[in-house]
Amino acid sequence: MTDASATPPRAAEPAVAPGPAVPPEPAVVPRLIATDLDGTLLHDDKTVSERTIAALAAAERAGIEVFFVTGRPARWMDVVSDHVHGHGLAICANGAAVVDLHRGGRIVEVSPLDQALAREVVDALRSAAPGTSFAVERTSGIHYEPQYPPLLLDPAAVVAPVEKLLADDFVAPLGPDGAGSAADAEPPAFPDQPVIKLLAHHPDLEPDAFLTLARSAAGDLASFTRSSPTALLEISGPGVSKAGTLAHCCAERGISREEVVAFGDMPNDLEMLSWAGTSYAMANAHPEVLAATTGRTASNNEDGVALVIERILQRCAERGAARP
Repeated sequence: MTDASATPPRAAEPAVAPGPAVPPEPAVVPRLIATDLDGTLLHDDKTVSERTIAALAAAERAGIEVFFVTGRPARWMDVVSDHVHGHGLAICANGAAVVDLHRGGRIVEVSPLDQALAREVVDALRSAAPGTSFAVERTSGIHYEPQYPPLLLDPAAVVAPVEKLLADDFVAPLGPDGAGSAADAEPPAFPDQPVIKLLAHHPDLEPDAFLTLARSAAGDLASFTRSSPTALLEISGPGVSKAGTLAHCCAERGISREEVVAFGDMPNDLEMLSWAGTSYAMANAHPEVLAATTGRTASNNEDGVALVIERILQRCAERGAARP
C-alpha cells in the first residue's frame, strides 16, 4: 500500500478554529464515509454520542459504507466496535493495519515497518534530537523504553532499550490485549508480531518542529506524522498512510475517490483528507487541516461528523438518490 499524496509541509501551531462553515455538497452521491476517531468522531471524553451513533446507522441503511480510519491500534477500538456495520472493517495504526471489528479486532491486513529500517530511524532521530525516547507498536501490543511516557500501561509490555525491542530475535509476550491471547481465541493472524508503528517522544521540542526535524533527518526511511498535542511522532513504513490504505479498500469495492467523504482534525489525517473527493475539518482541527479541506464542520464535541452525515442523507433523500 502506498501513500496517496505528497508529504505535507510543516504545520502551524494548533488552534481552535472559528465556527463551522456551511458544508459543501459532494459532487456525486457518496458511497463511503471515512472518519478519524479522536478529536473527530469521539467527544473529548472518548465517547460516541447518541446522535453520532444514529447518523452512522442511518448512513449504512442508506447504502453508504462507513470506515473508521484512525491512528489507534486494534486493541483500542472497543469504543466504536459496536457501531461498525456491514463489512466490519476499520483502518488502524495510520493505515498500517486493517482490522475486523466483527471478530474482536482481528488484524486481517498489515503493512509493517521493517525492523532494520526502524533501527536506522532510531539512530537518525537520536542524532538529530538527543533525548528522544521510543516505543514499538507490534501487532500484539506496545513495548517501550523506561523513559518513554506510556499513555496507557499494558501489563504485557516489555520495558527495555529500543535496541532490544527492535532486535531480530525479539519475542513479544501475548498479554491480555494481545492477538490470540485468550484461551478460546483464534491463532494470531501474524504470529511473528511485526512492527506496525514506531513512536518517538521528545520532552522539550515543540510538536510540529519535532515532526519537521524528524522528516528532515529520516524522511527517506519511513513515514512520519503526528496526532498528539505533545511532541509524539508516529512512524510507519515508507509510503504507509491512512490515505493509501483507504484507497486500497475503496479500490477493492469499486469506489472512486470522488465518492468518498472524509473527516479529520490532525496532521495524520492530511493525506486522507487530500485524497477524498469531499473532506471536512472539524472546528477544533489543526490549522493545516483547516487549510487542506474542502469544508468545515462543527467540533468533535458538537457532533460535527453527525451534522454533515445528516445533511448528506437529507440531500440524497430530496434527490431520491438514497439507496435502500
